[in-house]
Amino acid sequence: MAAGGCLLLLLLPSLLTASHSPPGCKIRITSKGLDLVKQEGLRFVEQELQNITVSDLHGNEGQFQYNISQVKVTDLQLAFSDLSFQPQQHLVFNINNASISLRFRRQLLYWFFYDIGSINASADGVHIYTVLQLAKDEAGRLKISNMTCNASIARMHAGFSGTLRKVYEFLSTFIVTGMRFLLSQQICPSLEHASLVLLNSLLDTVPVRNYVDEHIGIDYSLLRDPSITTDTLELDFKGMFFPRVREDQELENHAVEPVIKETERMVYVAFSEYFFDSAMHSYFQAGVLTIELQGEKVPKDLEVLLRATFFGTIFMLSPSVDAPLRLVLQVSAPPRCTIKPSGTSVSVSAFLNISLVPPDRPPVQLSSMAMETKLSAKVFLQGKALRVQLDLRRFRIYSKQSALESLALFSLQAPLKTLLQLTIMPIINERTKKGVQIPLPEGMDFTREVVTNHAVCGAIGTACASMSCWEGHCHLQPCTDPSSLCRDSSQWELISTSPRGCGR
Repeated sequence: MAAGGCLLLLLLPSLLTASHSPPGCKIRITSKGLDLVKQEGLRFVEQELQNITVSDLHGNEGQFQYNISQVKVTDLQLAFSDLSFQPQQHLVFNINNASISLRFRRQLLYWFFYDIGSINASADGVHIYTVLQLAKDEAGRLKISNMTCNASIARMHAGFSGTLRKVYEFLSTFIVTGMRFLLSQQICPSLEHASLVLLNSLLDTVPVRNYVDEHIGIDYSLLRDPSITTDTLELDFKGMFFPRVREDQELENHAVEPVIKETERMVYVAFSEYFFDSAMHSYFQAGVLTIELQGEKVPKDLEVLLRATFFGTIFMLSPSVDAPLRLVLQVSAPPRCTIKPSGTSVSVSAFLNISLVPPDRPPVQLSSMAMETKLSAKVFLQGKALRVQLDLRRFRIYSKQSALESLALFSLQAPLKTLLQLTIMPIINERTKKGVQIPLPEGMDFTREVVTNHAVCGAIGTACASMSCWEGHCHLQPCTDPSSLCRDSSQWELISTSPRGCGR
């Protein structure tokens, strides 16, 4: 028993770590962002309240028999509404001093007198208090899992007209009391349908596991239930790409968890290096990080240079000197992303194989070079698509065969770098032009963004600062604690300041 207890204690830290795996993508919605959510919520509330169905009201009082039917809502005034966070997993939707205008059909029988017509009524001082519980469902999608609701009507008035107006005024106490009771009983069921059905259907439009292209897909499933404070709602998404040939493949996340501290904007989206690393790893696993140029696709200047320099000697050794050239650029390991306050970069290791391809004969390999490149990455949003534009910064080639050949390759550094910039980089950027969708509901897009690179302060590393850019003006800011140290490559954050309203 004691041994079992010790084993449990030993396993407990690893179990806790597994249940709190770091997200690749984190979204924070602030109190300011709730204004946009409230507008969409009010649309659903108005739609449901306008379609309220109230049971017929009938009864008798002495010799009077009355029947109220065909109750319809004609107008809503929900000006005093509020949506707020309630820790730990709740949203509170509160409507105060609202009014609901009604119109219904009347039927009255008094002795031998029969009267029929319509009555206009209004419910004033309507108070609706709704608490929505947010949770992660089995598919990893955000859902409204439960709702509690209280509704009350302070006053209700009915306007009567016609020859029997005095009779109706006598009966108004019974009619108005009954109508207020029936109406108040229908408000919460209608809002329950709006929350658990309509709003959840809107949340169903958030992508959870989608294909990006014919090679890879992305998993945006929630890792855990949302975390709600009095000012923010935070969602931790897996944010992992996967190759479509191995959809069940899991890439372990060793990156630092994104941390969002700001609350000034409406919506914050943060990504760790894992988000980008998993994308590049998936493309590598899919076997598409290879580019081949042959014959006329090889730039003439480069071909002339190859034949005129060190490779001229090698060409002369081949019986097919005039055969077309073939250049095959193949990435040798999954590229790695590095995020620092100074910017985002991607390190790539590759092989460049140069061959002659005589017609109807096997290709003759002339050389195989190792390449090490560093690309700078510009990350931006358009609509709800996250896109990356790459630019070549550093480039180095060397021979895998001999130091002498590495020395001879020095003259090819500049032309090969030009080849990559003018020929290869446009092909890569065309592939990344489409981008990948951010997990937002349909109709909600980013219209303006600020990109900020952060280094998360920790116990190991070098002194850090963060760079914040807004409308072309960049400011370098130190950590809050000047003595704190940071881990490099920790976080990429995108801030949206004014999302477009949800589509109608």
